[in-house]
Amino acid sequence: MRKGPTASLHPLARELMLEYAASSGLSPARPAPQRYLWTDAFAVCNFLALYRKTGEDQYRKLALDLVHQVHSTLGRHRTGDERKGWISGLDEKEGGEHPTVGGLRIGKEMHERKPEESFDESREWDRDGQYYHYLTKWMHALARVSLVTRDSQYTQWAMELAKTAHARFTYAPSPGARKRMHWKMSIDLSYVLVPSMGQHDPLDGLVTYCELQARADQSEEQRDWPSLSAESAEMARICEGQRLITDDPLGIGGLLVDAYRMAQLIVTGSFPYAGLLPEVLDAARSGLDYFAMTAASQRLSADYRLAFRELGLSIGLHAVGHMQKLLNQHPGAFGRGSSLSVQIEYLMRHFPLQTEIEAFWLEGRNRKSDSWLAHRFINMVMLATSLAPDGFLSLMS
Repeated sequence: MRKGPTASLHPLARELMLEYAASSGLSPARPAPQRYLWTDAFAVCNFLALYRKTGEDQYRKLALDLVHQVHSTLGRHRTGDERKGWISGLDEKEGGEHPTVGGLRIGKEMHERKPEESFDESREWDRDGQYYHYLTKWMHALARVSLVTRDSQYTQWAMELAKTAHARFTYAPSPGARKRMHWKMSIDLSYVLVPSMGQHDPLDGLVTYCELQARADQSEEQRDWPSLSAESAEMARICEGQRLITDDPLGIGGLLVDAYRMAQLIVTGSFPYAGLLPEVLDAARSGLDYFAMTAASQRLSADYRLAFRELGLSIGLHAVGHMQKLLNQHPGAFGRGSSLSVQIEYLMRHFPLQTEIEAFWLEGRNRKSDSWLAHRFINMVMLATSLAPDGFLSLMS
């Protein structure tokens, strides 16, 4: 691949991702690598960003190797589980051809809770299972791989994962009622672990389904793939009236990222729910205003701060900057008299927060704190995403 511009690439992004590859058992590959679905989804996008920025094939290989390792690790039952093989129940050959059709494990250290075990909220966070919002992150990562490599197989795997996740995580409380979603399911998706609905899961699902459908529609093989239009319509219905405002920096960042993904899809005519975009931006504005006003944590030492949550906001603020450029380039795509430019201008007032968060965690001493080391892998990968955000944020290049 021809080498691209590297001036904007922070050298620490490379360092962090190469350290992550070595420490987590990706390269050199270890028999029992430490795979965690959320972190690995961001890592795949980061390796692709490094590949696009540098033209160095090692990063492309790391992205593809990580996809394979995630599927062969988190698509199978845990070591020590009496169940063996693919969690989908498929045999070795068919499971390898459709590694996501049974979903993917979170990658938590503890075994999942058995149906007969009592619920313990504090322990549930450390138990394995499947999270819907982790699955959507992986769908997005696969779509990015498909775009960069021009191999539609990755999009097909993402769509198979979307079909499975939607069927198992959504449910109707009563016949004919609007569907809702579960937060966490068992490893084999046979029973519910946490029944409550994630605040932003429906929105994230809707945007991701539309992203995958847009990617599939550009593939010659897509005629044989089942459409996600019915699932998208159901997600849009679940989103109606859903309260999106949050004061959680990671949640605010997620709203901003989803808004930018929506904007990109609107430009290409691939998001038929454009009325949601101002609503999402308004929720993000409310959350940002509150966070900026009350963020005493910004003055605390590293030991009392959670880097990955703050870095999620930093990534979201990068998305606002990208969105402003997109709006300037395609002003007609968002309708005459659109208020989006006003909303985005307001959000850009908070952009100094991005600089502050990134600068704080770029300080070497802060990356030696107990709070950083306790969540080392997710922190280093999300810092790398903040330093090289295009791999995660872009849908079109």
